[in-house]
Amino acid sequence: MKKIERVGFVIKPHAPDIEKILAELIQYFEKKGMECLLEDEAAQKLKKDKGIPREELPEKVDLLVVLGGDGTLLSIAHLTARKNVPVLGVNLGSLGFLTEVPLDEVYLTIDAFLEGNEKIVSPRRMLEATTKGKVYYCLNDVVINKGALARMIQCKIWIDTKEIATLRSDGLIISTPTGSTAYSLAAGGPIIQPYIPAIVISPICPHTLSSRPMIISSDSTIKVQLLTAGEEVYLTLDGQRGDLMEKGDVVEVKRSDIELRLISSPKRNYFDLLQEKLGWGER
Repeated sequence: MKKIERVGFVIKPHAPDIEKILAELIQYFEKKGMECLLEDEAAQKLKKDKGIPREELPEKVDLLVVLGGDGTLLSIAHLTARKNVPVLGVNLGSLGFLTEVPLDEVYLTIDAFLEGNEKIVSPRRMLEATTKGKVYYCLNDVVINKGALARMIQCKIWIDTKEIATLRSDGLIISTPTGSTAYSLAAGGPIIQPYIPAIVISPICPHTLSSRPMIISSDSTIKVQLLTAGEEVYLTLDGQRGDLMEKGDVVEVKRSDIELRLISSPKRNYFDLLQEKLGWGER
């Protein structure tokens, strides 16, 4: 494991007690001889000099600590993965599948990681989406969906050059196993263990009952073309970034070669998380 010399902090600014939690963690790392770098909002919370723009932080640190919820982590996951920087997500929200480490286990988790416990580092493969000459990386999902006042949209779908369907629906979710517990799950998709090499395709409110969620090999490439004109249709990436789509636009999605190294608590595994967050398996 690479020696940790610089630790970066990204925060959800309105999380409860964020100033206290942030200050205590900085003190903890500094006592271990590590330099702490803060994004702009974190620096403001502690009334320090100007911090570092969030998008520039991953290239300057050896470890990134996210204090907040899954949305906070998703906002920077694509940048952090490209720099191969491990991420510790500390849950200050209510659910938190990605920011899964609770406050009462954070120091135990940090110590285990710094001592070289690689078993708690979970590699999460990402998706690569290409459209209109731009390439995006996503940890959870690539979503095509209609605007609030738009009517049903129509998309043509190919898998590995074979046309498989023309879908009429409110949209389409293409998700990683990591993202299977996010929007895809709300749309009726399955829960998939993060290590399984798969991609999930989940229609959003399809017009026909036969259009069900589908799991395909992560070696496959998915191509989706928008056939609908005159409606507001959006391409959304991890619920954080996106752009308007027009009739004829094509999005190609495949497994990326990059991974996010996500640090988890040594006191729990993925199935503990499912029971804790979703009540899975309970009566």
